[in-house]
Amino acid sequence: MAKEGPEMTEETEHMIEKNGAKEPDSAACAADSKEMRAVLLTGFGGLNKLKVTKKLMPEPQEGEVKIRVKACGLNFLDLMVRQGNIDNPPKTPLVPGFECSGIVEAMGENTTGFEIGDRVTAFVNYNAWAEVVCTPLDWVYKIPDEMTFPEAAAFCMNFVAAYMMLFEVSNLREGMSVLVHSAGGGVGQAVAQLCSTVPNVTVFGTASPFKHEAIRHSVTHLFDRNVDYVAEVRKISPDGVDIVLDCLCGENTGKGLGLLKPLGTYILYGSSNMVTGETKSFFSLAKSWWQVEKVNPIKLYEENKVMAGFSLLNLLFKQGGCSQVKAAVQKLLSLYSEKKIKPIVDSLWALEEVKEAMQRIHDRGNIGKLILDVEKSPTPLMASDSTETSEAGEEEEEHEGDNDNKERMPFIQ
Repeated sequence: MAKEGPEMTEETEHMIEKNGAKEPDSAACAADSKEMRAVLLTGFGGLNKLKVTKKLMPEPQEGEVKIRVKACGLNFLDLMVRQGNIDNPPKTPLVPGFECSGIVEAMGENTTGFEIGDRVTAFVNYNAWAEVVCTPLDWVYKIPDEMTFPEAAAFCMNFVAAYMMLFEVSNLREGMSVLVHSAGGGVGQAVAQLCSTVPNVTVFGTASPFKHEAIRHSVTHLFDRNVDYVAEVRKISPDGVDIVLDCLCGENTGKGLGLLKPLGTYILYGSSNMVTGETKSFFSLAKSWWQVEKVNPIKLYEENKVMAGFSLLNLLFKQGGCSQVKAAVQKLLSLYSEKKIKPIVDSLWALEEVKEAMQRIHDRGNIGKLILDVEKSPTPLMASDSTETSEAGEEEEEHEGDNDNKERMPFIQ
């Protein structure tokens, strides 16, 4: 027994050393549990301004809901934000994205109406492209059990905008006619589906020729976006149309106003013609502005025409339109449950594939909505293609020719 003390002392010292060696790992695990992956926009410009990084996980403040994100929506507006091609752009670095879907993980003080585990979709004033978001409870909506997370992420921006333009701004009714540009995109397809819920509505659409086969069934008449669609519409409807939904701007503003019937409504809800190259083009901006017809209110009065603009995010984030948006969401969810509408998902992309996904939008290659799937693993070629950041914080050089033969194929639904 005389050796028991020293032996125990040695064993204790060994255990202390062993446990001491594990402490940094435990600390690292604790740190990791408070971090999340997120897409970071380091500055305005091209695709090389985007990277996936680790950030401190946010915690909900009073009146906020914390969501474990499953899917994020990717919109043309996000491309314009990346370029800095918007009014009053925010300061960088920032996490882009305005909509997501996921599961409620926690709630701030004085937050009611949700329970942990609820499946939801939500608007976010930036910061959506991350594993976790916190957003005001007025911008969060429960989703039906049968709605998938990618569908939920494709729902808010596109369908709410389409619904409010058609039914709140222009008062769509039976027998009316609608012209929608970019008919193959997320909003365009939402417009087509919502128009089908009203009897005898004629939908004229413009889209790139390669999309025609896939979307021809969704509209009444479909035209090449590069042809004289005004003449084509006049051949079918000499009096013009009741509603024009324009996301292009530029010369299309004057064309759209000219196509309106008396008491018709033209709505501008985007300006994608300002985007030509990978970075902001002052020439395209100036050209688009110059081509916009200078509207004379007296002429609108004389011709009995209505000209309007619609920005869903301004309505929600800046103008206190929470109640109007919530009412629209509830009506749309009812239509979904009745199987009258269904968000169309073009493709799913990992966070690490955000550059490729954004390029697909820039090329106008999508039919429906592009979704960032937070749980999706990137394809090996895409993962190796992403720009890494060195310890010094500088982007490592990409060698010419490295990317020439790499396929970029997401999971296409």
